[in-house]
Amino acid sequence: MALTDNNSKGRQAASLPAWLKTTLLTLGSIAVTMLGLMFITFVIGRVMPIDPVLAIVGEQASKATYDAAYEAMGLDRPIIVQFGLYVWDVLHGDFGNSLLTARPVADDIARVFPATLELATLGVTMGIVLGVPLGVFAAVRQGSWIDQIARVIALVGYSMPIFWLGLMGLLVFYGILGWVGGPGRVGIFYVDIVPSVTGMILVDSILDGNWDVFKNAFSHIILPAGLLGYYSLAYISRMTRSFMLEQMSAEYITTARVKGMSEWDVIWKHAFKNIRVQLITVIALSYANLLEGSVLTEIIFSWPGIGSYITTALLSADMNAVLGGTVVVGLIFILLNIFSDLLYKVFDPRAK
Repeated sequence: MALTDNNSKGRQAASLPAWLKTTLLTLGSIAVTMLGLMFITFVIGRVMPIDPVLAIVGEQASKATYDAAYEAMGLDRPIIVQFGLYVWDVLHGDFGNSLLTARPVADDIARVFPATLELATLGVTMGIVLGVPLGVFAAVRQGSWIDQIARVIALVGYSMPIFWLGLMGLLVFYGILGWVGGPGRVGIFYVDIVPSVTGMILVDSILDGNWDVFKNAFSHIILPAGLLGYYSLAYISRMTRSFMLEQMSAEYITTARVKGMSEWDVIWKHAFKNIRVQLITVIALSYANLLEGSVLTEIIFSWPGIGSYITTALLSADMNAVLGGTVVVGLIFILLNIFSDLLYKVFDPRAK
């Protein structure tokens, strides 16, 4: 009887629809990845030579006050118990309170993340619009002046420190030429003029119909977004060139040319079509890196995004904010990977 029950369960599991199996595997992968990320970050936060209790009570506090705060924060419990309680709170949307702002970390992240999202989205859009055509034409005209320019642009993008380019950009375009706005998202006279709907000031100013705020915000974002866009362009153009060179040397390209197909169709309808799946991964990684790795840019330009938020929290031993920000960044990477997988199935029938 037991054998019959086991066989029945096995047949039920085997009869699950393919989409349900894929969904369950994806959710399981997300859960395991997030749990591992949270555990590693949590342990690092606990072993760092920074005392979160002193950040609350101050160095002049008595031992009794220190001990009371230590117990209130749950630091007297085993670390695995602390982690379990933290995971339980996170599952309920509670990342704890920030020591710096005295506000829930979830509220702080909801406030600062749109600024990073706006900056990174504009930057990666510049990288795609300019980097993909540049990489394609560099591959098609290999060895020409276009190819040389593309390679120099990629080399400089990989070699120059971003903080140096940021400082030079502020000095030249803001300090000397006055072509762009300075640090911050808007000028001081435009702060809190438009209601915050999305948290992205360009979008909010359009929704409000306030074009003065839009122009001012655009003048402030164009330089840091252009800087991130340049680094994205360098990466995307280099990878696009590499992918296209591989395709242009393939036999089917020679066959298409022998048949009299136009060069435009050969490049865009054949060669470029076959690198779209690879480009999806490159663009997704570039976007994720801009969302997570724009710390120096945000600090240089006083941009109130999640990168500067996590950095400030780390320097102040505000581990609740650091853990919350890290979880959000990790979730972004995972979601972008899932989105890439979905696009694979759209552009590559073999992945269906």
